[in-house]
Amino acid sequence: MIEQILAKHAPEFEKAIEHFFHELSGVRTGRANPGLLNTVLVESYGSKMPIEHVASVTVSDARTLTVAPWDKSQLPAVEKAIQAANLGFNPSNDGNVIRIILPALNEERRKEMVKFVGQIAEKGKIGIRNVRENIHKEMKKAEGDKNISKDDLETGQKKLQEVVDKYNSEIKKHAESKEKEIMTV
Repeated sequence: MIEQILAKHAPEFEKAIEHFFHELSGVRTGRANPGLLNTVLVESYGSKMPIEHVASVTVSDARTLTVAPWDKSQLPAVEKAIQAANLGFNPSNDGNVIRIILPALNEERRKEMVKFVGQIAEKGKIGIRNVRENIHKEMKKAEGDKNISKDDLETGQKKLQEVVDKYNSEIKKHAESKEKEIMTV
């Protein structure tokens, strides 16, 4: 019964980790990364679409992103969307592609970004904790319904804590790696 409960909620853990990675990918490190534009939504043919659905985003060099819309008539809309996303980028349009040159990060900005990574990591851990609480409640309910014994409940809680610790250590590891990447000049 415990294994079934843990297996049933495994996708929720994965979803929390996936969200953490998505949030982390949008943090600037001073190097060009197509993930920096993940939050940009482009008004295209009457609906808002993620930028990757209307253009290819590539890294030209360490500090330059190149955005090439598949439909050249969408160039102004893509440029407007990048500016509207308020990411601190100043895109330049040459008629065919949009180039985004990333400004260098100063020491103060790097420290702010490290704090931001810490906040993202904390949100990730909160997501994991929320899933743990849901599973814990379900285990308690199963014990109350006499579907599992007190010993099984204790064993299940230990297994649950092992799973939570594994995900929390993964969050910590990736957050520390990102912080190191940010602070590397």
